[in-house]
Amino acid sequence: MSTELTESAVSPPTTPSAEPASAPSRRTFIATTTAAGGAVVTGGLMTGPAALAAETGAAAKAPPSSRVSLTVNGKRHTVTVDNRTSLLDLLREHLDLPGSKKGCNAGACGACTVLVDGRRVNSCLTLAVRLEGAEITTIEGLAPGGEDGELHPLQKAFIDEDAFQCGYCTPGQIMSGVGCIQEGHTGSADEIREWMSGNICRCGCYVKIVRAVEQTAHGK
Repeated sequence: MSTELTESAVSPPTTPSAEPASAPSRRTFIATTTAAGGAVVTGGLMTGPAALAAETGAAAKAPPSSRVSLTVNGKRHTVTVDNRTSLLDLLREHLDLPGSKKGCNAGACGACTVLVDGRRVNSCLTLAVRLEGAEITTIEGLAPGGEDGELHPLQKAFIDEDAFQCGYCTPGQIMSGVGCIQEGHTGSADEIREWMSGNICRCGCYVKIVRAVEQTAHGK
């Protein structure tokens, strides 16, 4: 008996194809994967920072602050400030007294000089919270007649001697000069220069500044 199968009985050869009919094409697969990846990334950008911000907000603490009462130019003030606030920033940003200038903000130029309990200090280096009960005098409160009244003798002397040009350092120079006179360091021009050496004038008006301090100290 013959075991040879007829042509009709044999299954026709299967034609190879790249992919089954139901499977996506390579182009479709890549496009789908890319879109899905973008959605994941986008989702991460949307949820990641939000979750981090929530955790940070819960963990973060408000900066330490303190309540301080002090007298500035004869007026009592009670304020609550960040413990890191300098006297200079308290005057300029909280009490609206911009006469004291922010120069170097490192205690090297003297533009921020004010009087604290009669002694001159660099207000940029002085913490406001350490001045509980202190008496502060700034350039705005130096004139006995106020802003519209009579000038302080040293202010007059600065005008008489033309002891300024740009004027930026002038408030600090005048406040330092007042302190220098009150401390009794005006015996000579050299002594004045020594005791006011912490105040820098970029315009170079030192000779006239010294003359103004001398004029005031000796009632000339």
